[in-house]
This record gives sequence, structure tokens and C-alpha cells, in this order.
Amino acid sequence: MNTSAWIDSLIGAKQVAAVPIMTHPGIELLGLQVRDAVMDGQRHFEAIEALNKRFPQSAACTVIMDLTVEAEAFGAELHVTENEVPSVVGRLVSSYEEVCALQVPSLDAARVPEYLKANRLAASRIAKPVFAGCIGPYSLAGRLYDMTEIMMAIYTEPETVEALLEKCTAFILSYCRALKDCGVAGVIIAEPAAGLLPDEDCRRYSSVYVRRIIEAVQDDTFAVILHNCGNAGHCTGAMVATGAKGYHFGNRIDMLDALRDCPADTLVMGNLDPVGIFKNATPEQVETATRELLERAAGYPNFVISTGCDTPPEIPMANIEAFYRAVDAFNAKR
Repeated sequence: MNTSAWIDSLIGAKQVAAVPIMTHPGIELLGLQVRDAVMDGQRHFEAIEALNKRFPQSAACTVIMDLTVEAEAFGAELHVTENEVPSVVGRLVSSYEEVCALQVPSLDAARVPEYLKANRLAASRIAKPVFAGCIGPYSLAGRLYDMTEIMMAIYTEPETVEALLEKCTAFILSYCRALKDCGVAGVIIAEPAAGLLPDEDCRRYSSVYVRRIIEAVQDDTFAVILHNCGNAGHCTGAMVATGAKGYHFGNRIDMLDALRDCPADTLVMGNLDPVGIFKNATPEQVETATRELLERAAGYPNFVISTGCDTPPEIPMANIEAFYRAVDAFNAKR
């Protein structure tokens, strides 16, 4: 598909598009556990498909935002439970020498083939744009080196961090090229750890590398959407410097600030709290929060209402219904 034309159509439409980053409810619709979907590309696809059939109002589909796939491919140890997204355990590398010895993995490593399978099936069988997901270079480096340690290392031994970022970028670029070959409309690059950095450091240790990936894969058929739920507004400039076609924000930022700071010809997406609103609020509260955000952002044609991050497991279906009900009611008045 022509993803650039699709983006232009969203910006030019009177109605506001809704694209929540949401897959877990589809897993639950199938009576499965998170572990089933993150380990098996067929089941992962079936969860995406089931959610799309239940809630066809979304303008696009997304895969699970699993930020351990790439780290595991490098050899990181994971903690895996039945109904939670896996997490990285411990450090894989802790010195310049270990970073230099680290091998950039192939696309056959760990669960990468299963995620490629899920994306390929979704792109070929779902009649709307499908957005893949992957981790950003700095966030991946933090999982391999330890997040606290890398925050100190950028000041004490930046050459180590930069060497690691080179290898992380090489793998992510290879992965994004493979995702593009799957036929998806684009990829959401999740770089939440970069939100812990001031703008200048975010540019040096994240944006430069993300931009390299974008310049290599982004075109009219494949869009990159940069997600940074750690950004409270202090590093939006660093995000925009990557040249992505879309920017996705978490609930730490005022959405109007994000909209003012992003180019008008890019999608600006967010930012309802996935836990505080979607999981823990009542349907009435979800509907109110959705309506209020839509009304506040009404002056920005490039706004796409979304969750602030991937929604966790066990979101009440009534809350998802309330979200779409509010979107439909808002659009009916435009």
C-alpha cells in the first residue's frame, strides 16, 4: 500500500482516526495467555485478527509491543510468565571489550522468526494497514548493558555506549528491512529509555541512530512512527530530528504541547493512559477522558487518538467499547 497517501488521507479527513496500540485483548478473546502469543507467530496473528474483527473501528492494526525480542536475539536472559510480556534479566555486556566481542545476531535468532511470521500473516490477511513494532537503539542498548549503568556510561565511557549502539542499530536496521519485506505499512520504533535523557543527549545517543534506520527504510510504502513514552516534553525536538512520518507519545506529556512541536504533515499520536484509564477506570471515565482529549486536540488535523503505550493484559472490553463510543460520538458532530 501507499502509506504516505494513507497518512495524507488521515490528515485531510474531517474525522479523527483512532489507532490504539492494543493486542492483548485479542489474545484474551481467543482464550489464550500472553505467553502463547509472544512465542507463536500464528497465535500472535490470530490475536491481532480477532481484535480487529471485534473492534473494526481502528484505522490500523498493531502487533504486541514486546521490547525483549531483540535483546533475546543478542543472547539476553528473559523472565517469562504465562500472562505478562517477557522482561530482561541481568546484564549481557559490562565492558568495552565485551561490547566489541558481541556478535550482531541473525534474523533466525530466538523469537525473531515468530514475530516476522505474525507480521507477514497480518499484512497479507487483514485489509487495513498493519504496523509492526521494534525497540529503539538506545532502549535496546540499555537492556543489554543495564539501564542504570548505561545512564552513567554515556558520561564516563561514551565510546563503549557508542560501540554498543552501532551494533544495536545494525541489528534493528536488518530487522526493519525484514519487517518491510513482510508487507506491513510501517513500524513503530519504541524508544522509551531515550525519554530519560535530556534533549542534547537524546539526539546524540538515540536520534542519530534512529534517523539512520529511518533514512534506510522509510519511503512511500513504509512509514516509521517513533514512540517515546518517557518524553515529558523535554526531548520532542530530538524525536522530530529523526525525520519519522509519525510520533507517538505517552501520557507524561501534554498532548497539545506535542502537537505544537511536531510538523503538521506528520501523524501525532497519543496519549490516553493505558493503565490508569483503559485498565483501571470505569467505562464512563474512559468515555469522558477520550472525549476531553479529542476536544482539546480538535484544532490539529494530524492528531490520531491512541493509547499512551501498549495496553496491558486484562483490559475490560467495556472500556474499549467506551473509547470507541466516544470517538464515534465526537466524529458524528464534525
